[in-house]
Amino acid sequence: MSNPSESEKKNKKRANPIALFMAFGTKGDVFPIAAIAAAFGGERKDYRVFFVTHLAHRSLSAHLTKKCVTYVPISSPPVLPIQEDSSPAGSLQPPFSLQKRNITNVHRQECLSAVESIFGLEEVIAGDFILINFFALEGWNLAELFQVRCVVAAPYVVPYSAPSSFERHFRKKFPLLYEYLQEAPSGKVCWKDVTHWMWPLFEESWGYWRSDVLHLSSIPFTVSALETLQDPVTSLPMWHERDPSPPLLYGFSEDIVEHPDYWPSNVRVCGFWFIPIEWQFSCQQCLEGAAPDLEVHSKTEYPTCSVHVQLHSFLKTDNSMPLVFVGLSSIGSMGLMRNPQAFLAVLQIVTRITNYRFILFTAGHEPLQAAVLAAAAEESSSFSQRQFIEDGIILFSGQLFCFSGSIPYLWLFPKCAVAVHHGGSGSTAAALKAGIPQVICPFLLDQFYWAERMFWLGVAPEPLKRCHLLPESTDGMCIMEAANVFTGSIHTALSATVQARAADISSQIAHQDGVSEAVKILEREIVSVQLRITGRQRRIEQEIDFMALQLTTRVNPTRLPFWPTTTRLMTQKGQRNPLELHMTLLPQRGEESVLWLSSTPKKIAMRKDETKKVLEKRRQRNQNGD
Repeated sequence: MSNPSESEKKNKKRANPIALFMAFGTKGDVFPIAAIAAAFGGERKDYRVFFVTHLAHRSLSAHLTKKCVTYVPISSPPVLPIQEDSSPAGSLQPPFSLQKRNITNVHRQECLSAVESIFGLEEVIAGDFILINFFALEGWNLAELFQVRCVVAAPYVVPYSAPSSFERHFRKKFPLLYEYLQEAPSGKVCWKDVTHWMWPLFEESWGYWRSDVLHLSSIPFTVSALETLQDPVTSLPMWHERDPSPPLLYGFSEDIVEHPDYWPSNVRVCGFWFIPIEWQFSCQQCLEGAAPDLEVHSKTEYPTCSVHVQLHSFLKTDNSMPLVFVGLSSIGSMGLMRNPQAFLAVLQIVTRITNYRFILFTAGHEPLQAAVLAAAAEESSSFSQRQFIEDGIILFSGQLFCFSGSIPYLWLFPKCAVAVHHGGSGSTAAALKAGIPQVICPFLLDQFYWAERMFWLGVAPEPLKRCHLLPESTDGMCIMEAANVFTGSIHTALSATVQARAADISSQIAHQDGVSEAVKILEREIVSVQLRITGRQRRIEQEIDFMALQLTTRVNPTRLPFWPTTTRLMTQKGQRNPLELHMTLLPQRGEESVLWLSSTPKKIAMRKDETKKVLEKRRQRNQNGD
């Protein structure tokens, strides 16, 4: 029997709703969501706000704390380097697929523990929600488990699409569910949601986790793996109360990406989600020096500290030579920069055949930084590794500045003539806002979309092939070919037409504030959810006396599917549902049992005799072949 303190904890009702933001992936995937969490935490003091992400992004912790947001770390890495699924003969190293599966299992368990610790045994209240990005689908399933509204947010168009055979296989495997989704009324979960972004939720790996760990149906939007649609006792449809289409917030501008009619009805395009300026300084002294000016959002000039005098000097001198930014962000950590020496060799050739100056952000990628140090050693012996880490190193006759830290793009890009990058949504947006042309070399996912989109808009030349920026060989012919193509792309980007187009688009998006718009949308959703839940609870309390579910003898009562979706009973965790319904599992009758749910304990006793009669009539019909 629980002691009084535990009992009080179980019965405790929260006064403040919870907003849980969950985002996984690289900085480009996570930081824009963190910016929304910080803005929401600063705006809504009535909320308890949490941000769940990788431990590798712990630099966010201090920034989020200032905005009353609790940082919750997960130990999994942001990315797994792309590897071949093979090991040398006699190696004790497990195959990459097994390593990935083990990491995924630990990651999901930590996510479950984190959400359990946040919501605890307290009742879910109106206004609670979980916001996830596309790489945090754990949050979608956990929102279902804890009966919390889920919102999806991403700074880019969904970076994956369903296989061409997905609809055919889905319709064959889940015909009733397919029909249900196709016939959904406006504003409810429908087939558009599935094909736009939900389809990964139906993969087997999620099904196993849902059924074996979360004790949910392995198939979303169903009450069992058998795709049950009708209650066997009452013959009432189990899907009579449809889930609303989840809000999907996109962090880009409608001036850049069109909002087509075939997208789900609940898609909201907010504008680009730029992260706060103070988050973009890797140097604490530079941040402190810039702090008095950070409130002036239009300011593009910040003082650097005494350590970074060389950086400041490089950016200010020799304005007759166009300055080109080069940054590939997390491409190195993903294992896609296999030969950094060849990359530097391409840049060296370009500096010889042009009058361009380059500033290269190494993004902390150790092999690239080692290649920079080796190149510096060949040119001079008067350098130090400490100098590179703290201030940077100048190479190739003063035309390339290599920097291992980070400074705000808002400050850097207006000083550049062109931005060369991998097509990440953050780099693309920053260049658009600065009004400078771009040269994009995409590697994966949404990067190809942004590269093609920028070319179509006229602010970038045709996308570079990977081999024209990161050749895998240091062969002289390969390097020269890559350097010539790369140089041609920069020449095209610097044309008057492209520069004018970039300036025009910058003026169109200059006054858009995507983060503030996202917060406003969340506030509107919260209000509508509160009204909808209040009305639904009142309707259920007034109209529902009981509901029966057919279960096989192998079903554990702690794994029950439940009706309606807003009132799941989680008996294993000792949680009470919001409507305080009571349950009684009747004795087994052959291969089936019946669970009666009633709004009062008294009604349970009244229904027992009626239940027996229902079961007896059903057996008689079965015996008679009806």
